[in-house]
Amino acid sequence: MRTFVLFAEEGSIQKVAERLPLTQPAVTRQIQRLEQLLGFELLDRRQKPSALAPLGVEALARCRKVLAAYDEFTQMASQRDPEGMLRLGVAHGIAGSALVPIIRDLRQRFPNVMLRLTTGWSQPLSEQLGRGHLDAAVLLSAEVVADRLSILGQEHLSIITASADAAGKASGSIAEAGWILSPEPCEARRLLASAMVRRGQALHVAAEVQDSGLQLALVREGLGLSLLPRRVLERAAIPGIAAIQEADDLGLVLDVQMQRSPHLRSLDPVVDVLAQAIGAWMG
Repeated sequence: MRTFVLFAEEGSIQKVAERLPLTQPAVTRQIQRLEQLLGFELLDRRQKPSALAPLGVEALARCRKVLAAYDEFTQMASQRDPEGMLRLGVAHGIAGSALVPIIRDLRQRFPNVMLRLTTGWSQPLSEQLGRGHLDAAVLLSAEVVADRLSILGQEHLSIITASADAAGKASGSIAEAGWILSPEPCEARRLLASAMVRRGQALHVAAEVQDSGLQLALVREGLGLSLLPRRVLERAAIPGIAAIQEADDLGLVLDVQMQRSPHLRSLDPVVDVLAQAIGAWMG
């Protein structure tokens, strides 16, 4: 109907195609489909260029009324306060205590929205979203894996060691060191492994530990190296822990991504606010 109304206004298939935008054959097919649905011709094609047929003039007025009514309905929906359940996935590494005030502010701003929070590794969360089990997900990844995706920031990873050992680390030290890493399929671990392969070095895993507190304790004891977001080290000193410089050489950077379902409808503004808040926090 919109295509037909635009044709009546422009009088040219080419101009309609430029406004939509569509190809000219696609514009022609849309008008033909509308004619098939109505059971009569809208255009008098004996004229060059085509003009409205007598029934086309009447149909034009009715189409404009239908489109105006539809626009009113969509405007009503956009003005309504968001409500319903938002199933949100947040990747390990992002799902820390700093997320709590963001969630609290979100609940205060949208009191009719019920939030169901799920944490996990990025790849499984992305798969859950694809199967319709989640509505949106905040992920860590070095790859763009979805169409409805926005980049909220970047997570620069530091290599950490016991502070007593930080000074004087040789440039090749990470090749011999053991690593204290999260279990698969941790995106940070995958990124580190790929970087080590590019350098022709093996990744020696000394411990697989998901709990960040235990990871730090084992690093302090000198059991091995680990990874930690640079922002964590920059915002507060961690006793017994120091960063070494080789992370810069390895290029250990993950994108913080917001993926969302195409079926959010009225919950889209809620996800927009969440994305802005996480982006500001990451900055």
